[in-house]
Amino acid sequence: MDMLVVGGGYVGLAMAVAVKQAAPHMAVEVVEAAPADVWQKDPRASAIIEAAIQMFSVFGLWDEISAEAQPINKMIVTDSKTGDPVRPVFLTFGNDGGKSDGDADADAGEARPFAHMIPNSVMVGALLKACERIGVTIRNGVKATAFKAGPVSAEVTLSDGTTLAPRLVIACDGVKSALRDMAGIKTVNWSYGQSGIVTTVEHELPHDGVAEEHFLPSGPFAILPLKNNRASLVWTERSEDADRLVEADDLVFEDELERRFGHKLGSLKVVGPRRAFPLGLTLARAFVAPRIALCGDAAHGIHPISGQGLNLGFKDVAALAETVVEADRLGLDIGSVEVLERYQTWRRFDTFRMGVTTDVLNRLFSNDIAPVRLVRDIGLGLVDRVPKLKDYFIAQAAGKPNADSPKLLAGRAL
Repeated sequence: MDMLVVGGGYVGLAMAVAVKQAAPHMAVEVVEAAPADVWQKDPRASAIIEAAIQMFSVFGLWDEISAEAQPINKMIVTDSKTGDPVRPVFLTFGNDGGKSDGDADADAGEARPFAHMIPNSVMVGALLKACERIGVTIRNGVKATAFKAGPVSAEVTLSDGTTLAPRLVIACDGVKSALRDMAGIKTVNWSYGQSGIVTTVEHELPHDGVAEEHFLPSGPFAILPLKNNRASLVWTERSEDADRLVEADDLVFEDELERRFGHKLGSLKVVGPRRAFPLGLTLARAFVAPRIALCGDAAHGIHPISGQGLNLGFKDVAALAETVVEADRLGLDIGSVEVLERYQTWRRFDTFRMGVTTDVLNRLFSNDIAPVRLVRDIGLGLVDRVPKLKDYFIAQAAGKPNADSPKLLAGRAL
């Protein structure tokens, strides 16, 4: 086997598709501990930036996915207390092709949303079909229990007793990656004492593709538009409060939800399961070791305040796939540290920068200290009023490619 991907979620499947599509001769397998249909039953949705959408277009999957995708046409950012009757808007991002309102070059005729909301079940379903079409083998219901790097290949033992010998192993098994630990890669991590409550609501009035992020004393409350007058919520609370809310009866939960959501979209109804996920920062000290590379949450777990967690994983996929495919074409050993170092160099700074940014933003906005509130509101207002600064943040949010970007993120095949 050439490449074994451990973890069959969105990042793992995208990694397998990216390499197998560009190098059909390579033997690529995916191992996933969960049963075959678990990921397809995921009720959540994710905000996918324009750069990642370009990658799905190269895979030939965007036409299928886009039918269920909701464009985010506008982003509104507010900063207030939970009980404030009015929430002043300090920052807006519009659907104007990645340009700020003050940029005369913005061409409304070529406007593209900087992100789309995509149901996770739709995304993983499309990736699974692609795997079947191009010949990626998927083993469900088994997990990797041992890893050992060798001079020519790795040795990976599975829970069913099978031993595999891939030239390269990709760890896509999440923020608590067992494979990362087996490879001896250490992490830097801490908890925020917060949890993210995730659920889906149905509302009475149309959202017009507008997403909102309200910075509240306990953490950000994000309203992300979905099709059919629905919205996906990422609601940050202190962990003990989040647990209490998730376990509360519907009346209590919806009452607390309305206090934060407001009434601008009419009456609300919770239509999805509610779950709470503990939030923290985890950064791997290294992204690669002999015969193994970390990808997605196995390499980095960040706060959802910027909505970039999964998108960072897709950026990893684009960079790692390009590294592996080009090394294979040159006849190099795809599992050697010398080859994998290119991927690590490519991705570590961007990941570190995003981890620090989300950490600082969360600490800055998840409090109700008056002087801090004044400083951050002035900062948001400044960004909103300085076109070049605003353009920069929009470009970062959309993952706008530059000269050093991986090909897939610019819509180019490997």
